[in-house]
Parts: sequence; C-alpha cells; structure tokens
Amino acid sequence: MKISKIKGFLHPFNRYSSPHIISNSEKNGWLQIAFQLKGSVLQSIYKRVFCCGLFGVFISVLYYLKLPVSHPWTEGVIPSIVLGSLLVFRTNTAYDRFWEGRKIWGSIVNDVRNLARQVWVSVDERTPQNRESKIEILRLIVAFAVATKIHLRGECVNHELETLMPTAKYLTLKTMNNPPLEIAFWIGDYLQLQHNLNCINSYQLIAMQELLNNLVDCLGACERILKTPLPLGYTIHLKQVLLVYCFLIPFELVEGLGWWTGISVALISFTLFGVEAIAIEIENPFGYDANDLPLDTICNTIKRNIEDLTTLIPNVYSYKYLRNTDTFW
Repeated sequence: MKISKIKGFLHPFNRYSSPHIISNSEKNGWLQIAFQLKGSVLQSIYKRVFCCGLFGVFISVLYYLKLPVSHPWTEGVIPSIVLGSLLVFRTNTAYDRFWEGRKIWGSIVNDVRNLARQVWVSVDERTPQNRESKIEILRLIVAFAVATKIHLRGECVNHELETLMPTAKYLTLKTMNNPPLEIAFWIGDYLQLQHNLNCINSYQLIAMQELLNNLVDCLGACERILKTPLPLGYTIHLKQVLLVYCFLIPFELVEGLGWWTGISVALISFTLFGVEAIAIEIENPFGYDANDLPLDTICNTIKRNIEDLTTLIPNVYSYKYLRNTDTFW
C-alpha cells in the first residue's frame, strides 16, 4: 500500500509543532534566571513575606521607643536545626513524588511506543479493513496516555480524546469513572480478538498484553501519588513552626540591626516560606503549575511518534507480497 493511501486513514491525527524545551542553565544567563518570575514561587508567598517584614518594622519602632522587646528567643541552634530538618524532610518528600511521577511517565512513553510498534508490525493484515482497525487501535493507545493525563488532573473527557477514537467510543468514555482503564480494556479486547483470528500467535499476544499491563500499572502508580498526600498533621505542624519562628526572630535581631530588622526578617521569611512553597507545588506533579511535569508536551510527543509510525510499511508485508507472487507464478 502506498504511503499516500496510508495517510488517508490518518485524518483524526493532528500535527503538533514541537515546543522548544530549553535548558535554563545553558540558554539563559544566571542573573536572568535569578530574577525570572515565571516558575518562581514569589507570587504565592509575597503576602506572608510582607506581613513578616512589616512585623519586623513594628518591632523596630517599639525598640526605638525604648520598650523591652529585644529577647534572644531563637538564639540557640536547636530551633533552627528542628525547623531546618522539617523543611528538608518536606522538600525531599515532595521531590521524591515529583521524580517518581516523571519516571512513571517515562515508562508510559516507552510502553506506548513498544506496544504500538508491536501491533503495527506483528498483527497480520488480510483485508484493507484490518489496516483501518490497526490505525484505530494505535490511536487508542495514544488515547490511553491522553486519558491518563486528563484523569490525573481531575478533568472530564474532552476534545483531545474525541479526535483519537470513534464517536461511539468517545460517548461511552464520557460516562466512565476511569476513562484510561476503559481504553485499556478496549485495547486488550482487540489483542485477544486478533489472537482468536490467528493474526498473532500466543507469544506475540503475551508480549503485547505485558506491555498493556505495564501501562495499567503506571496508571495505578500515578493514582497512588495523586491520592496519597502528605499527612495533614505534619503539614499543619510545619506551618505553625514556620509562623512562630518568623514572628519571633525580630525580637532577636532588633538589638543588632535596628531599622534593618524588617528587611532582614522579610529575607529570612522569603527563604523559609519559599522552600515550603516549592515543596507544595511539586508534590502533585500532574497539574498546570509552572514546575509541574510537562504532560501536554509528553502527550503531544507520543501523538507525533505514533503518527510517524503509521506512515511506515513493515518489510514483513513486502515479504508476504513477494512470497504470494512467487507462489502464483
């Protein structure tokens, strides 16, 4: 079959322009990154930082009025060590969740590519309708990744999936509580049907089912990250300790810094609240925050990869054609 004819089946696919993923450390200057607002947590903490700085100015005024407000509340190293340990644990826990999410999505990309490749090469084609069915199932494999992204974001089935499947399946999917799991069922049903029709052998079926099982495992792993937040008691205690520390530190600094106390407290608060805000932002890496995983880019990459795959004609078909021709002659 000519490539031009193959492309006729690819109407539901859309072309996506590849976004430029730039390494900040290589493309941008150090100072430019330092003062960059996009991706920064400044917008989420500036109110708290301003309040702490204002409280520091208030303590400076009281000290200027000769009131006894200078006390070494945080002079010992123990409070700082305790707070530092809490913040380190909080940040490490959040980054572990972020990195685990990235590894899971890396596995999804690999399993989707491998499953699509095996379906495209291994499933025998006996009629033109078989080619259409294969392209449809390859779109469903892509739809699994897209549906997983939508499911993790708590969104309803939308137009992203509508272009990747027949209307009947799309309408059915809109009624499902777990769309990616339903798509996995459809893919598994197709694979079993091809085995029953002797289009693939048992070994090929087992290999493809294993890849499909891996995709479902990845879905469950992402759901585990999403539905297992940090214990509430720890979160509350960390916020309480942060507030107490930031509101007590002006009493220690005012004697030595005087009118500079407010600025110093604001800088200290910016550091502490910023670390906590980063942890909050990356602990659920599947959303739309600037520091979340680029799931839209990942899914678009998968779409382009599978679209490119369907423009290729496996050599096994050419061999079968030549063999049949030789037999005929």
